[in-house]
Amino acid sequence: MAEAEYRGLIRRNNADLAAWLAKRPPEKALEPDLPIIDPHHHLWDAPHRQRGLYLLPELLADTGGGHNIVSTVFLECQSMFRASGPEEMKPVGEVEFVNGIAAMSASGQYGKTRVCEAIIGWADLMLGSRVRAVLEAEIQVAGGRFRGVRYGTSWDEGPAGQHVSRPIPRHRLLDPKFREGFAELGKLGLTFDSWHFFPQLPDLVDIARAFPDQSIICDHVGGHLGIGQYADKQAETLPVWKKNMQDLAACPNVTVKLGGLGMTSFGFGFELRDTPPSSQELAAAWKPYIETCIELFGTNRCMFESNFPPDKQSCGYTELWNAFKLITRGASAAEKKALYSGTAARVYKLVAP
Repeated sequence: MAEAEYRGLIRRNNADLAAWLAKRPPEKALEPDLPIIDPHHHLWDAPHRQRGLYLLPELLADTGGGHNIVSTVFLECQSMFRASGPEEMKPVGEVEFVNGIAAMSASGQYGKTRVCEAIIGWADLMLGSRVRAVLEAEIQVAGGRFRGVRYGTSWDEGPAGQHVSRPIPRHRLLDPKFREGFAELGKLGLTFDSWHFFPQLPDLVDIARAFPDQSIICDHVGGHLGIGQYADKQAETLPVWKKNMQDLAACPNVTVKLGGLGMTSFGFGFELRDTPPSSQELAAAWKPYIETCIELFGTNRCMFESNFPPDKQSCGYTELWNAFKLITRGASAAEKKALYSGTAARVYKLVAP
């Protein structure tokens, strides 16, 4: 299928997604009392970028499906950058915007979930040491909620490269100027979330070893790919992904997020089906990736994530968490506590349920 034809099939607006998800009767939440911290979701109003609308009402509609979502963490997505002022300070606007939504949630008028209890923003680490002023401004406007930055370094010469929001040179994590800016995170006690494709994992290993005291979170099980030149080549790519994840797991300063598998770049193709998948189907497809990460990193260095709304292309929020719970149904109570809330609470300094 041509890339243009494929992209034309993707449901991008809320109405189309809702109509598609409604084709399967909603599931009841499994283990509804299990406390969950959702450590990775986005908020945006971006029709100009074909993202549509995903703000507090949309998030609450998803989190209200029966699972016990006690709090969430917002991850940067170039939402509501300032329209004017110095270029390097424009990302501060996103933190201001999200902190306003967090304050709304903290009023208690929107339910028990502490929405955006922590905020992960963006700053251009290629500013080198000058990025400190940006980070300090984000800390100032976040009302005590700012925890760190995410910096996407996803690069691919094929179709997967079209799924990135910011074009980035191939080995950005190895750039000396980038590392000069990266060093400022540790000085301010901030975390670093990395979103990349699996060929960039060796670069993440390198920077994790170079900064052993820096808390690093590897997003979306390390970014395996299943489209473009990687389509139908799991037998070749999975061993490479696993070896690199094994090297990353040897860095004690790294934790990994279990999720993002609903994104189109993983190549499962659920988004192209006439009806959405069940949680059993999701669990069967996602299990090899999730179980491998848990095996390598241990439950105390893994945290489940929704990555909504990007993962909404493949499934509903309730079905997503049901799939995770099906995969971990044999885990102990202590292991489930770590995977669903404990690791996220420790890494992002949240109120532990």
